[in-house]
Amino acid sequence: MNIVNHVGLCVTNLERSRTFYEQVLGFVHHYDLSVPDAPASQLLEISAPVGLRAVYLRHGHFTLELLHFDRSHNEPARLRSFTEPGLTHLSFSVPDLDVAAEVVLAHGGEVLTHTAIGDIAIMVRDPDGQLLELLTHTDR
Repeated sequence: MNIVNHVGLCVTNLERSRTFYEQVLGFVHHYDLSVPDAPASQLLEISAPVGLRAVYLRHGHFTLELLHFDRSHNEPARLRSFTEPGLTHLSFSVPDLDVAAEVVLAHGGEVLTHTAIGDIAIMVRDPDGQLLELLTHTDR
């Protein structure tokens, strides 16, 4: 049986991102993990020092792993096009888009107001620029 274990998201500040996902989207802290450099380097194909710390957050059966690499030579963040192969966004259902947008702003995110489709959907970015889709419909 194949089951999704978690989705990993690289962040620049674990505490800020943890607060964002807990306060904005209702995630609950599950546990923290500091990974030794040798296994992290091998598994992730990252040259040591890796400096990997992770925070695991849960929302129902979904687990979000926030990853932080405490080292000086990480790749810089960049905006990705929806047409670029790979993961494009994470999507979450919220009861009210306007309220959710206010909370996104209050916790360091960005609301892409030009993407709003009435009271159905809007795109936002977390504090590191990760694209998130907020939907009011939960039956999709």
